[in-house]
Order: sequence, then C-alpha cells, then structure tokens
Amino acid sequence: MLQKEGMSTHRIEHDLLGTMSLPHDTYWGIHTERASHNFHISGYKVNPSLIKALAMVKKACCQANYELGYLNSVSVTRKEKAEAIVLACDEIIEGHLLDQFPVDALQGGAGTSTNMNINEVIANRAIEILGGEKGDYSVVHPLEEVNLHQSTNDVYPTAIRVAGIYGLRQLSQAITKLQGAFQQKEKEFGKIVKIGRTELQEAVPITLGAEFAAFAEAISRDRWRTFKCEERLRVVNLGGTAVGTGLTAPRDYIFLVIEKLRDVTGLGISRGENVMGETANADPFVEVSGILKAHAANLVKIGNDLRLLNLLGEIKLPSLQAGSSIMPGKVNPVMLEAAAQVGMKVMANDYIICEVVSRGTLQINEFLPLLAHVFLESMDMLVNVNLLLAEHIKGIVADEEKCREYFDESPVIITAFLPLIGYERATELAQEFSNSSKRNMRLFLEEKLGKELVDRTISPYRLTALGYKNYEPDTKRE
Repeated sequence: MLQKEGMSTHRIEHDLLGTMSLPHDTYWGIHTERASHNFHISGYKVNPSLIKALAMVKKACCQANYELGYLNSVSVTRKEKAEAIVLACDEIIEGHLLDQFPVDALQGGAGTSTNMNINEVIANRAIEILGGEKGDYSVVHPLEEVNLHQSTNDVYPTAIRVAGIYGLRQLSQAITKLQGAFQQKEKEFGKIVKIGRTELQEAVPITLGAEFAAFAEAISRDRWRTFKCEERLRVVNLGGTAVGTGLTAPRDYIFLVIEKLRDVTGLGISRGENVMGETANADPFVEVSGILKAHAANLVKIGNDLRLLNLLGEIKLPSLQAGSSIMPGKVNPVMLEAAAQVGMKVMANDYIICEVVSRGTLQINEFLPLLAHVFLESMDMLVNVNLLLAEHIKGIVADEEKCREYFDESPVIITAFLPLIGYERATELAQEFSNSSKRNMRLFLEEKLGKELVDRTISPYRLTALGYKNYEPDTKRE
C-alpha cells in the first residue's frame, strides 16, 4: 500500500511484528528494514561476492520451481514471473543494486536477515520489471515465491561455498602472478653470488637467484593448494531446507535445483550424501581457511626476508612514497609491511573461522554470518595484496657489488672448499684469516689455493648444484 508522508512517498509493509513505513524507492522491504535497525553494529556490509552468489542460488531455485510448475500465476503468467525473477537475479549478479543491501555483516539469525534482504530486493525488482509498484507482493512475493522451497539454512551456506569457490579461483590466479614475478627475478639474479644466512648469521654461499627461487617455490605450493582446495566447497546442502531433511520441499525440486545451480554457476557442485550433516557442520571452511593461513604465513615470512635483504643493501625495493613526516629522504618498505598486516589478519580470521565452526549447535550453525564475513574478507585481501606484490617484486633491483662485498669478506665461504681440502685444513685457513689483518676472504683463498680453483669452486653453478662431483683433490690436503 502506498501512503503520502509530507513531500516523500512511502509505502507501508507488515510482518508478524506489525507495520513499518519504508521509502518507496527502496527495493528492500520490512524484514530488511528491521534488521538494519537491529544490527547497527560494525558498519561492515555483507560482502558483494556473497550477495552475487545468493542471487545465483535464487536464480537456480526459481528455474527449478518454474520448470516443475510450482510458481503460481495469479496476477501474471508463470513464465512472465519466472523471467522477471531471473532478470532481477541477473542484474544483481552483474553488480547492480548492491546498494540495496544495508544489513550489517555481523547479524544474528544464521544469515536470515541477508536471505530476507535478497528475497525482498529480487521480489521488488521483479515487480518493477512486470510493471507493478514496489511493495505490491501480490505480483511477486519475496517469501512465497522468491524463497519458495528454501530456508536460510540451505541457501546461505550454499552461497558462501559458491562465493568461496569463485574467490579461490581469483586467488589462485593472483598467486600465479606473484609466483611468476619471483621466477622472473630468479632468472635475472641467477649469476649473482652472495652469502647465505641462518639464524641471522652468515652461512654458506648461495646465489641471489637461488634465494628468489626459494620464494617462488613457497608461493608455487600456495598456488597449487589454493587451486585444489576448491573441491572442499563443492558439496552443498541446497534442497535440505531448515535442517537438511528437505521438509516442505518436493522431492523433484530437491534433485533438480542442484542441476540448475551447476548450470547457473558453471561450477561442479553436488549435493551432500548426508544433507543433515552438511547443514549442521561447517568444517570444510576450516580446512580451506587453513590453506589461506598457510599462504598468509608465507607472505609474512617472505616479506620479512625481503625487508632484511633491503636493509642489508643486497636488493633495492621500489620506492613507493615518502617514509617519514620528520626525516627527509626516508623511504620505507611499505608494501611489504602492508602484506605482513594482511597475513596477520588472515591468520586471525582463521582463528575466528575455527571458533565459529566449533560453536554451531545441533542442526545448524547460527554464527555463519561472521564466518562468511572473515572468510571472504581473507580471500579479497589476499587477492589484492598478491597482485600488488607481484608488481612490487618486478621492480626489485639487485646490488651485485654489495652482494659481492659481503661474500668476499665472509670467512664462511671456506665451507665450499671442504670436499677439496677437508675440514681440518679449512679450519686452519679460517683461523689464519681470522688472526691476520686481511679483510677479503676470497683474495686470501686465492693466495692460498690459487685463483683458478677458487673461481671454479665458488662459481654460481657450483654453489647451486645439488651436491658436487668431479672435484680434483688438493695435494696439500695430505
């Protein structure tokens, strides 16, 4: 019903608690309006990827209900109604109407408020498409038709999985770009010899290329794990309605709706063998979150390593912005610091996901809105930071002279000569160098062992080959 209030046109809607006045231009209805008042908490909005995934689920449900003849045709034909609902879903999937989802991400009710929100937006947009007035639910009803044969408890967790799979695919592609950036530097720095370090002390000689190859390998594992773990989210409980028994949903719909969802999403989705179990337990999200946490840990570790190499002067990070409001000329490794913060947040989000999953009770998990928020947030942050890091890594420049300086002055490079001269002889040379006034270990070894032998032994190839072979023993060893 429409009602004039002053200069504004409002409409009156009702629910089991009474009536409310809503601005006529809003696509949401009374259930959303109450929720937006009730949960004025964090200011975080529901992740757009979840809203789009919910629209995909609603589209699949509508198609199944239409094909099986379950949509009513009181005011318009079933075909017209189905087409309008599908078109409204498509608009949301394409990114339209996202401003019509005002409910706080942290909401009670296991996601009911968000489910009600999308039901109302789809219904009112479909009504509009059919030439009606928003709020005239005799044309398209948000619960009796958009939500037909559904429950929040099967729609909402299914949508989280759909959004999660798309997120994982985006993340895998972003990680691939970061892996490629490290592999590019691996080749570029392949002939730069330098000193390795363990426990923040000088260790055996390596190459800068090998150091970046180790970074690339860790990120490669992250890419593969992220790519593979989407299969953990493919099993859904759609059709199970409130607790997984399918109560109030016809059997033919329960089987067909999964096929429709596969068509709509293009994903290899299947219904769980024990739908009650899928409804009650959310443990697959813990497993996938663990993969995200592993990647986050790698980002923090590698970022810290790059900051140390930059501090030592062996590499130079791209300059992004002025680093201090008081110290002129200071430039900080801000991108790596940002990546570390993303990593810490993702690891914290993993803890929240574990808590949410462990605190579900009996037939459902009532805390899924928090899980959805942090789960999708983690993927969004990781996608963004991987793309930024990939470009940042491409701009890294090596200081070969500084690498050589540390290398030549390090007594530990004597380790590379152990197969030639043995431990005792190497120890004697190390002590002799330490007791001398010399500063350049390489020149010292050239004096003692000969330049040709030294050059061959600490060549980039020898330092990074797996093991050694064909060494000519030093006669002085005896």
